[in-house]
Amino acid sequence: MLQLLTSLIYTIGRHSVKQICAIGRMGIFFVSILRAMPAALGRFYLIVQQIHFIGNYSLVIISVSGLFVGFVLGLQGYYTLVRYGSEQALGVLVALALMRELGPVVTALLFAGRAGTSLTAEIGLMRAGEQLAAMEMMGVDPVRRIVAPRYWGCVISMPILAIIFSAIGVIGAWVVGVGLIGTDNGAFWSQMQDGVDFYSDILNGVLKSVVFGFAVGLIALFQGYHARPTPEGVSRATTRTVVVSSLMVLGLDFMMTASMFSTI
Repeated sequence: MLQLLTSLIYTIGRHSVKQICAIGRMGIFFVSILRAMPAALGRFYLIVQQIHFIGNYSLVIISVSGLFVGFVLGLQGYYTLVRYGSEQALGVLVALALMRELGPVVTALLFAGRAGTSLTAEIGLMRAGEQLAAMEMMGVDPVRRIVAPRYWGCVISMPILAIIFSAIGVIGAWVVGVGLIGTDNGAFWSQMQDGVDFYSDILNGVLKSVVFGFAVGLIALFQGYHARPTPEGVSRATTRTVVVSSLMVLGLDFMMTASMFSTI
């Protein structure tokens, strides 16, 4: 019994130390990206290429997902509000749900699954193919040339995709609520206009998506950059990107929601 307890304590301690070391390496990695920021901005065309690769190629899944989320919100919101005779408030309900929560969060989760895994696999394969080591041998900093443009491409693309997701979601809710169910069109838009505040609702949602872009981009690039240079190592790094990014997004969403919209 004592041996089993000792083994359990050892396993927990080893795992805890390992995670603390990983957090420290990630912090050092983040500082190196920040130090490479001036050089990355000096070659802004590299960031534009990554915005195209990361954002444009994620646009289809973001748009389609936003449309169907809007469809569902329109149906569920109407069926809930009609019980209380408040179906005219469908527009403001959908807009607040999308702009405050669903837009930034769902976009970040989809972004982690599509763009995050792509970045991890790309950087991991460069590590496995010794391309990063070759760049270091030639005196080229891989963080400055490879990592930093991709990171800032993530940070810039995330809020744009979140705005598109929310806008298409509102259109989808309008199609269902007004076009199919028959809610008053004027009430749908006027209630939304009166109930949505630009600063406390829209800007806070954009701020959330920017923070999610920082977090998802850092995790994806860190996992790829420090992946074991084997096919198995790259596959595990890709899996860790999705898991860690999803948990990080949900945790950050709770903390930011508590600080932004708390009435206490």
